[in-house]
Amino acid sequence: MELGMVGLGRMGANMVERLMRGGHRVVGYDRDAAAVARVVSAGAEGADSLPSLAGNLAKPRVVWIMVPAGAPVDDTIAALTPHLSQGDILIDGGNSNYKDTQRRATSLKGQGFSFVDVGTSGGVWGLKEGYSMMVGGEKAAVERLRPLLETLAPAKDKGWGRVGPSGSGHYVKMVHNGIEYGMMQAYAEGFAILKQKKEFALDLHQVAEIWRTGSVVRSWLLDLLSIALKENAEMEGVAPYVADSGEGRWTVAEAVDLDVPAPVITLSLLQRLTSRDSDSYADKLLAAMRNQFGGHAIKSAARK
Repeated sequence: MELGMVGLGRMGANMVERLMRGGHRVVGYDRDAAAVARVVSAGAEGADSLPSLAGNLAKPRVVWIMVPAGAPVDDTIAALTPHLSQGDILIDGGNSNYKDTQRRATSLKGQGFSFVDVGTSGGVWGLKEGYSMMVGGEKAAVERLRPLLETLAPAKDKGWGRVGPSGSGHYVKMVHNGIEYGMMQAYAEGFAILKQKKEFALDLHQVAEIWRTGSVVRSWLLDLLSIALKENAEMEGVAPYVADSGEGRWTVAEAVDLDVPAPVITLSLLQRLTSRDSDSYADKLLAAMRNQFGGHAIKSAARK
């Protein structure tokens, strides 16, 4: 199967490589010509514009969009659709707000296009481990995408599935990320308590390694935290500044709208906001975990 990939950042480029390993033809486009050159050097085909990308795909086309949420998605769709044909499928694999996704799906359906939302988790490790994908959209469109999704997933029958109509994939991914906030916060606080117990001089990397096997708190996040502690146990040079990319805020807002109490997710979001004016070891660990699983940039601490 073939598709066009728009947005060749680290995750998008890794997805291209995994798809090519699975025997799919991929044409990639990014505003950054260097990003296009990187995937071409890995074996993909490159396009120097969105019209060129559309023109290099056989009908019916499939175009996967991996750009930041909000206006960049709308702008990309608006630039692409004049060069597409009825029956083509557009996929948004980024972390868009599900309400925007529903709006886009309705608009595109009226123009004869299918729109599929794929909430994608796996970060920089997806190339090796596969991606967890929460898929929303019409059943027929999702079924057409099955070969691509099975290639990107950890296994053909694991780690992905159609969860409902348009918007549902991004909705499930939004709540997934809210849960992630709470789990990360609990790990960070727990290890901060361990570090503060000076009389035991605990080796935090050793503790993480012990917990990774047999413990009820074992998880992939703990695996990544152990890597971070091995590399930099004191979090030297890491600013206690924890970014949030929107999904946690949307999850909290949705919980309020639905009258569902979500104190852990809410407080973990608020803690990220307070991290921007503090010097907390726990917040440094949160920043390090985000870097480990998603390749998110670490803000360097000012050297004294």
